[in-house]
Amino acid sequence: MTPATTASSTSISPTPQEIWRRSRGVLLAVLLLVVAATALAAARSGDQHGRLDPRSADRYGSRAIAELLREHGISVRVVTTLRDATSATGPDTTLLVTGPNLLTPHQQRALRTATTGATGRTVLLGADSSSLDTLAPGVRAKPAVPVVARSPDCSLTVARRAGAVETGGIRYDAEAPDTEGLDADACYPAGGLPTALLLRRPTPGDTVLLGSPDFLYNERLGHQGNASLALQLLGSRPHLVWYLPSLTDPSATGSTADDDGTTNGGTTDGRSSLIELIPSGWLWGTLQLAVAAVLAAVWRARRLGPLVNERLPVVIRASETTEGRAQLSRRTNARDRAATSLRHATRTRLAPLAGVPPRDAHAPAVLLPALSARLGPAHGNLSDLLFGAAPSDDRALVLLAAQLDSLEGEVRTS
Repeated sequence: MTPATTASSTSISPTPQEIWRRSRGVLLAVLLLVVAATALAAARSGDQHGRLDPRSADRYGSRAIAELLREHGISVRVVTTLRDATSATGPDTTLLVTGPNLLTPHQQRALRTATTGATGRTVLLGADSSSLDTLAPGVRAKPAVPVVARSPDCSLTVARRAGAVETGGIRYDAEAPDTEGLDADACYPAGGLPTALLLRRPTPGDTVLLGSPDFLYNERLGHQGNASLALQLLGSRPHLVWYLPSLTDPSATGSTADDDGTTNGGTTDGRSSLIELIPSGWLWGTLQLAVAAVLAAVWRARRLGPLVNERLPVVIRASETTEGRAQLSRRTNARDRAATSLRHATRTRLAPLAGVPPRDAHAPAVLLPALSARLGPAHGNLSDLLFGAAPSDDRALVLLAAQLDSLEGEVRTS
């Protein structure tokens, strides 16, 4: 019965304590970041709501114009659903739609139906071709231009009072052949096309198209005549309904009824891409996380510099290494590599015995004459033995190893 040998298992895998020591710095930094972000969000949650939100004091919010309107006796009501927006329309109400392009076709048709019979005012911010066909038929959207201070260049009273205003964005064309019957005042032109358009017909009320909402931002309200134009356009009626379209609006999802009463699938045929629907803060946050991940990878990567001597986790005997390499060579039938290794080692050991420098140990023109002079002319197969072809089978490889060992013994005793 063969006695069983047991070897102590060794492992170079990191222990839990080592993993904790390596990762605690990163975990602590992430924890501090989360705590700081939570605290900052909690501290500023009452001041920030989003772009063009009349409750937001952020640079891109619109609390400043909302407060000015209230000081002038105008009531400001914020709604986020289509039902609340359409139910509030009336002759004494101005309906401000901050994102008409985010509305689905069904929502646009419902909004158009609600405002057509009313004598109030509808203000559309940044409406393009995806919403103009329904909300302002006959008007065509043209490529956007930068937002800069522009003069009114029109006879509209509210525009002449306001003077130069920071406008731009989408431009509008109300002089196409299919726009007959429209009574429009075109103001603040850019490249021959207006960036602000007031439509009085064919609906009883009026519709205002503004190519860019920038002049309503808190940070821009005090520039040029921005505040004056905003007060006159949004304060023409006693009540202002500030409609902020929301993706959670029930009318934007699920089954919706068409104008003829039929029901269709509830896919939101929105023409805005997914990236456009994601708030800019999330995009910047994702970018910051990506940069942080890259920096962490660089920090944890292998550092450049001189090698450091480290104690091996386990000591392996040379005989085990040699046996292991031999087993690998046998498994892959690498007789050529095994023969090359044997011949190389033999030449390295024979060179100093024959008086050959180590640099010439593997040069046949130097090593072979030295060995022949030491052993005599009887050994005529030294070239084939030390520099010959690879063995054809395992038997030939074993024979080669024996011959090399015998040659080395003869050189040492000669």
